[in-house]
Amino acid sequence: MTKNCCASEGNIMVLACSGVSNVGQLSNQAAIELTREGLGKMFCLAGIGGQLSGFVQSAKNVENMVAIDGCKVECVKAILEQAEVPLKNHVVITNLGIEKNNEFTLKAEDIVKVKSAVLDICSKHSGNNLAPSEKPFNCCG
Repeated sequence: MTKNCCASEGNIMVLACSGVSNVGQLSNQAAIELTREGLGKMFCLAGIGGQLSGFVQSAKNVENMVAIDGCKVECVKAILEQAEVPLKNHVVITNLGIEKNNEFTLKAEDIVKVKSAVLDICSKHSGNNLAPSEKPFNCCG
């Protein structure tokens, strides 16, 4: 791994829950779409949770980050706390009025709602232009 492999270059590190519920999968799908649309880049939450030093250090060093949790259990937030990574922006999908269930059928309108919430919180707290960056956000892993 290179030193400072996750310098933000004006983009946002996106950390998503991928839990075994609709809201976990909504978190993951929204993160994929936001990455494809140029908001930032998904990053390996498992690497942070596994306390892999390069992943943890990259998360600590990144200027802009958003954590997307599916429900009130807030696993993404807990993983960051355990790794002593500051929580910068945080969205909890069930707080958006989307009910948690064990069905994996994702509704397009729910994905839009999650993405809108992420864009809203990032624009309020990061102070950055959320247009796609000219330089890619390079992540380890």
